[in-house]
Amino acid sequence: MKPSGRLLFGGRDRVFDDVPPPYEYAVRHVRERFDRDAFHDAVDEPEAYVFFGVAPCNVGIDYDWERIPAFLGWTIWNGTKERLFPIDKAEQVFERLGLTPLNTFQKELNVRDFHPERLDIPESAWYAGPAAGVVIENRRGGRALVRESAVDEISDHEPIRGEPAELADELVTDARVGRAVEAIETSQKPPTTAEVHARVFESIVREGVRSTRQRPRRLGDVAVRSRVGRRRETR
Repeated sequence: MKPSGRLLFGGRDRVFDDVPPPYEYAVRHVRERFDRDAFHDAVDEPEAYVFFGVAPCNVGIDYDWERIPAFLGWTIWNGTKERLFPIDKAEQVFERLGLTPLNTFQKELNVRDFHPERLDIPESAWYAGPAAGVVIENRRGGRALVRESAVDEISDHEPIRGEPAELADELVTDARVGRAVEAIETSQKPPTTAEVHARVFESIVREGVRSTRQRPRRLGDVAVRSRVGRRRETR
């Protein structure tokens, strides 16, 4: 976060100048929900904190997109103390700031009872299948990730193919348009066609296109905008 209160976004190795399409949905979600006033009141140096999380997008696992949040908070870096928040404290902070934390499966497991090679990955809260992995933390702040091999073996799904007009007919559904309108009204903005179009496009990229830094060229903006307009007229 900038001293001005402006939120900065990035990936594993860089701060985004332009947000990649698969993450536009999550960035909008965080900007609309993040309680800047509460954060500024709670800390002396807002720019010293970095928030880490997951922005779910479809790279092979078809999550329940109507339920899974656009962003799931994982942990927070305190630059002043040069350490990460404990997971339980990070959970509390994310919730106070209006964001959903990653769900915790188990707490306070005795080290004598922990055997990573025999760890059973629990079921995911967001689709019918195993979680992608489990983050393990000890009391001193050490962390490790145990991945679910069955999820790793799921191949990336095929990117969207077809003519723009046909794709728009298939992907610009009443449900997507309805969710977009509801989200806009919740944020107390007028649901203009341009605003609905932007949100529908973001949800399509999040839910149905391979993670990429390029906009899906086959899905034309004009075709999507036209289809959004027709869907709104028939609602």
